Amino acid sequence: MYVHPKWPDSGQFELNDQFEILSGQFGIRAGDLQFSFIRAPGPGGQNVNKVASAVQLRFDAKSSPSISADMFSRLRGLAGSRMSKDGVIVITAHQFRTQGANREDAVNRLIALLRQAAVRPRRRVATKPSRASKERRLASKQAKGDVKRMRRKPVRDT
Repeated sequence: MYVHPKWPDSGQFELNDQFEILSGQFGIRAGDLQFSFIRAPGPGGQNVNKVASAVQLRFDAKSSPSISADMFSRLRGLAGSRMSKDGVIVITAHQFRTQGANREDAVNRLIALLRQAAVRPRRRVATKPSRASKERRLASKQAKGDVKRMRRKPVRDT
C-alpha cells in the first residue's frame, strides 16, 4: 500500500515527503510520521544491549489535516492507551530482529488502525416486535407459569 525510500540505519529521524500512505478515506504524508529507535526487550544474547532494533512510531492524529473529527473520536476509542492525551498515537514494534522490518510492521499497524477508524458504524434502525412474536412470548410465559403452578403443593380445604 505504501512505498518507502531508503531508510537510515540508526538514530532518530523524520521522513521527508517522498512517500504517502493513501487510502480511499485518508492520506498521510511521510513527514507526519516520526520514528525513534530503542532497544528491544526480551532475550537476544550479547547483541541485545548494543543494537536499537525496536521502533517507536509517533503520529499526531489530532493535528493531521486528513483525519476528520468523527474519525478522530473513533480512533481515540480504538487506540486506547496507545494514544496520548495530546492526540499522538505511539506504536512500538519489536517483533522482528531488524529495524527495517520493525519499521514496516509499525507503519502497517498504524495503517490498519486508521482503516478501522475510517469505517463509519452502521446506524441501528429501531424495529418493533411483530404481533405474532408478542403473542408467542405471552403464550410461553403463560405455559411456564402453569408449569410452576402445577409444582406447588395443593391447598387443602379445612
